[in-house]
Amino acid sequence: METDVLIIGMGPAGLQAAIHAARKKVRVTVVGKESGSALVGTHIENYFGTPGVIGGEQLLSNGVKQAESFGAVMVRQNVSSLMKDGDGFKAVLESGDTVSCRAIILATGISRKKLGVPGEKEFLGKGVSYCASCDCNFYKGVPVMIVGNESEAAESAVLMTKYASEVYWSAEKADIDASLAAKVKDAGVRMLEGFPAEILAEDGKVSSAVMKDGRGVAVRGVFIELGGRSSADLAMDLDIMPEMDDTIKVDRNCKTELDGVYACGDVTGRPWQVAKAVGEGNIAGMAAAEKVKK
Repeated sequence: METDVLIIGMGPAGLQAAIHAARKKVRVTVVGKESGSALVGTHIENYFGTPGVIGGEQLLSNGVKQAESFGAVMVRQNVSSLMKDGDGFKAVLESGDTVSCRAIILATGISRKKLGVPGEKEFLGKGVSYCASCDCNFYKGVPVMIVGNESEAAESAVLMTKYASEVYWSAEKADIDASLAAKVKDAGVRMLEGFPAEILAEDGKVSSAVMKDGRGVAVRGVFIELGGRSSADLAMDLDIMPEMDDTIKVDRNCKTELDGVYACGDVTGRPWQVAKAVGEGNIAGMAAAEKVKK
């Protein structure tokens, strides 16, 4: 697939960027899933033009319809990786399909979703991790568990088969493309139904995960990967280094240090508010469209 502007993230920042870029009469593709937005499950009552309370899902649905009405194309997958490709860029999707583009807008957000079980916080850095690609080398020859339902977990499970002695993938309901599911199976990953209810340790290091049905699974590492790759993760594929707090530095036009790559929304820093995300989406969308039109 080819497009002019590729927007990664289907939250308020990404959808607003899509609206403004598409109105500039360039080809716009938005890759992501509404379910990955921080708006899901929230209620908004402080956003301009929406008196009273509006549900986050309704606001996202409205945004998708608006963007599509101007010609933006929605692709409901996560992005596995990004790379430079000549004068442009290429994105590899979880299905293995690729999207070539001339400009990228990173708008997937920043927050690492927490599992919220006993032992998760206590043993962070002692067997609990939120980034398999960052910490894989520390788990050579030992059993590990990946927790999550989406592509980030699936990709991490496949990656860890190259390091760990055994890889378990704990999922309540795997939500991935069929080709990625086949890749997981071929790698020899062992599937577990449901998420762990507790993470246990011996001598201060993770020793097992207790599933909700009471089963104990002996592992030395638990990787919590609840979603797709964040903007900060994807930026590193392009050698854009995030700040210490995982935010991405941008200028007044939402442009990153790499020409042709923009970022907007939560990943550029606080305040984490819809109004700020939408405002930056407006700027990034117009700037990226002007870039490709030149």
